[in-house]
Amino acid sequence: MTERKPPGTTFESWVDKQIRTAQERGDFDDLPGAGKPLPGAGAPVEEQWWIKGYVRREGLSGEALLPTPLQLRKEIERLPETVRELTTEQAVREVAAELNRRIVEYLRTPTGPQVAVGPVNVDDVVARWRAERPNPPRQPAPRSEEASTRQKSRWWHRFRR
Repeated sequence: MTERKPPGTTFESWVDKQIRTAQERGDFDDLPGAGKPLPGAGAPVEEQWWIKGYVRREGLSGEALLPTPLQLRKEIERLPETVRELTTEQAVREVAAELNRRIVEYLRTPTGPQVAVGPVNVDDVVARWRAERPNPPRQPAPRSEEASTRQKSRWWHRFRR
């Protein structure tokens, strides 16, 4: 930790002294990136370059910067692709219900630009999901014990003519 600036010294001379002593100690030797050019040096300065750099460094998509209603609209558009790989109807309903929950939350307290966004019809999403799925091969349902006991209890029907 650095010491406090002594009274009576100018701030500039105090900082210069600390830099000089750190150089003498070798604190600036072998730093990562030493001798390499600065990234983006010589390139024209873009508007909001720091936001673009942050998004690129963090591996985010540009959609993270969109206002909430536009993010929700994009999710509604991608919903059929999102649920396509799900295996059960219940999972499809849960994904659609979660999206509807977030849409209703936005509609209660809208922020950002006024973009028309409405909840999705869960039954329509499920119907489309079913239509896009390949039909699984039907297997005969296993006979339950209840069905077999019902047949056994009707033995008197054999003697009727």
